[in-house]
Amino acid sequence: MENFSARRITRIGLIAAIYVVITLIGAPLAYQNIQFRVSEAMMLLCFYNRDHIASLSIGCFIANIFSTVGAIDTVVGTSATVLAGICIYLLRKEGSSSRLLLCSLFPVVFNAVFVGAEITILSPTPVSFWLMAAYVALGEFVCVTIVGTTLFKLLERNKEFMKIVTTKY
Repeated sequence: MENFSARRITRIGLIAAIYVVITLIGAPLAYQNIQFRVSEAMMLLCFYNRDHIASLSIGCFIANIFSTVGAIDTVVGTSATVLAGICIYLLRKEGSSSRLLLCSLFPVVFNAVFVGAEITILSPTPVSFWLMAAYVALGEFVCVTIVGTTLFKLLERNKEFMKIVTTKY
């Protein structure tokens, strides 16, 4: 059984809280059809350490409590986050930052399908699943693939940052 030290639990909670705060600050854009949820760039933390899967899943769950589509988003949206985080972690290649771009597409795809379907089903008026999936994918692509990979490529140059995000407690 893995050791869940106070330091490890604190770090998981802190990252979850940061995700929630960033999402809520950008709430007008974070909960629409085209979801520019800047906090989703943090999904790339899963590339460096599997603890971040838990951090971001908890953060997403809490942020989705405030969703405009209701409590179902805590299940649907969080499921997309969990699956994307697992895929990012499993398909990364230690020491290979070139895979970061490829892994950034998992949140785009999972959220497009899960959240796109959720919006389509819950919409009071008929809407196209493909249109909703495309809108969600667009927001995710901008926030994770463009902003996130650019940000993390820059942050990878900082040894202290890398020590923080990769340390396994």
